[in-house]
This record gives sequence, C-alpha cells and structure tokens, in this order.
Amino acid sequence: MRDIQSLKAVARKAAFARRKAARSATADAQAAAHLIAALLPYKGAAIAGYMPIRTEIDPLPAMAALQAFGPVGVPVIQGEGQPLTFREWSPEAEMVDGPFGAKIPKHGDDITPRVLVVPLVAFTAQAMRLGYGGGFYDRTLEGLRAQGPVTAIGYAYSAQLAEDLPLEPTDQPLDLIVTENGPLTPSR
Repeated sequence: MRDIQSLKAVARKAAFARRKAARSATADAQAAAHLIAALLPYKGAAIAGYMPIRTEIDPLPAMAALQAFGPVGVPVIQGEGQPLTFREWSPEAEMVDGPFGAKIPKHGDDITPRVLVVPLVAFTAQAMRLGYGGGFYDRTLEGLRAQGPVTAIGYAYSAQLAEDLPLEPTDQPLDLIVTENGPLTPSR
C-alpha cells in the first residue's frame, strides 16, 4: 500500500487537471457573486483572502468588494512548518513577490482574520480540503481556532469536488465551500 503522501500526490494531479479545465470567465464571475454573498454577513470582521496562483479561482473581486467594510488581508508565509500571518491588503496596495509565487503587500499592518477564504486543490462533500502539501492552512486554522471562533470558507470550482481524499488527523475541516454553483454546506 502506498503511503499517504503518494496518495495525496495522485489526488493533486487529478484535481489540478479538473481545476484547469473548469476555469472560465463565466464560472469566475458566478463564483465571485456567491463568495460576496457568503461574506456579507461578516461585514466589519477581519477577513483574509489570498492572491491566486496557477489556476486557482480568483477571490480578488470579492475581497475588493468587502474591503470597504473592514480589514482584508492576504497570507504571508513565514517559513516551512510555520503558520501563516496575514498582512492587510487593498486593491491599491503595492505588491511584491512572496514565497511560492504569491504576491504580498509591500507595506501594511498584520491582521488576525476571523474569516478565511481558503484556496484548495480539491475538496470533499464533508468540507475537507487537499492543499498543496505544505500544511500552512492546517497549522494556521488550528492556531486561530484555539484563540476563538474562525470561519474557514473553501473557494473552488465545483469540478474540484472529489468523492474521497487521503486525509491526515492534522487536516482542518472547512465550514463552507463556495463554487460557481453557490455555497455547499458540509455533509458531516
């Protein structure tokens, strides 16, 4: 039997292909509208999105729409094995290259988000996610949840849904998934 990392690598490869095939301007616009609707109840709370890389679905339109109501941040990778920190972002922020090709604001205050829009490679109907393999979001969500309530919203194309994923005890569940077809509440 293959080890879990090998199983995750196979699952990622299949999910990357599905994600690439799902990308379209129409799907992105529909997903952004659903994400804005899902985030509106959190107006005024610190929200973290992400700067999309590769074929990730783009949360920037929703982040820009919510920025007027409260702080919006993006993740900053501190180093291998470390949780993420979040730097305040705005559409006008001067961006610089960060680790793994994601842009980060050159200047800005650190924020502690209460709502995170989380990128992913694949997800299940039970709102479990498969990421890139660094464990950054799992460590971050675990730490933030230890400090108080945090809502984690996975953002993806519906094609990224997987019937099953290889999971580990440290994998953190999401509270909601938003796709171009609308919000998906976990079936736990």
